[in-house]
Amino acid sequence: MGLFNKKKKIVQDLTKEEKIGPFIIHLLMAEKCEMPEKQEMCDVMNAHLGKVDCFSYDEEHACFAPKMEMLDFENKKVTVPPTLMVMNGLKIKQPILDEIAVTQTWDCPDSKKILDNCKYQVIANDFLGLQLDYKTHAELLVDFIEALAELFPTCQAMIFENSKKMLTRQDILNCQLPKEMKFIYYAVNIRLFTIQGGQDMIIDTLGMSTLFLPDLQYHFHGMNPNHVVYHAKNVLSYIYENNNPIESGEHLDGLANGEMTEDIQWYVQYENSIIQPARQVLDINMGEFAAGNR
Repeated sequence: MGLFNKKKKIVQDLTKEEKIGPFIIHLLMAEKCEMPEKQEMCDVMNAHLGKVDCFSYDEEHACFAPKMEMLDFENKKVTVPPTLMVMNGLKIKQPILDEIAVTQTWDCPDSKKILDNCKYQVIANDFLGLQLDYKTHAELLVDFIEALAELFPTCQAMIFENSKKMLTRQDILNCQLPKEMKFIYYAVNIRLFTIQGGQDMIIDTLGMSTLFLPDLQYHFHGMNPNHVVYHAKNVLSYIYENNNPIESGEHLDGLANGEMTEDIQWYVQYENSIIQPARQVLDINMGEFAAGNR
């Protein structure tokens, strides 16, 4: 069964005009922790990422450069490797998640308790990874996340700044998904909003733009939101595996009784997002279940 109809599709390049910052990870700690020893960090990073160079290290930060194909930085003749940075022992001075973001931490049921309990954080980020092929970048980030989970045993949870996704350290250590599915599980947040005073709902995703791929948006009523989440996960996987070959004006398989089917086709187009942050999303018109002005 094909997910999309068979007509020719042209790869969309929506987000390369947007300014996408580094991929930032907050590791939440109840107490300030020590930076792991340099050799331990190198050993763990090497085990997860392959050979890396640790070109800067002290009690407060460490920087690593994975040994991989050099990057053509902004089409200039200067080639530089991506950089992975870890900054330790930072006091959390203001909430990492605002009130709205806290309501979207479905994947971490104890999120409020953890946020209240954790007063310190380790911040990790990548720099120049955006210049990589998107799958190479995603795999690099997955390996980095898993290395951090091993290196910081007192970490209670991680928050991924770009999507506000929150997962416990144990969720990451115990994840048995195939590697190609882990980036979406770790770093892409599927959010649900209800429209006050009515029955309309919005489900959108946040985090795919890290890879220069589009997020999704559903504005609907009259359907089980769990079924819509199932649909969104399938579409995200298709976009990731195929470098997003979807054009505005095309159709994709809809849902019947919670299952995807070719018998129902839903129209899609690229629009500005309804919910903040402002970005371009792939809006999925759910036919008889669609809400809003279309």
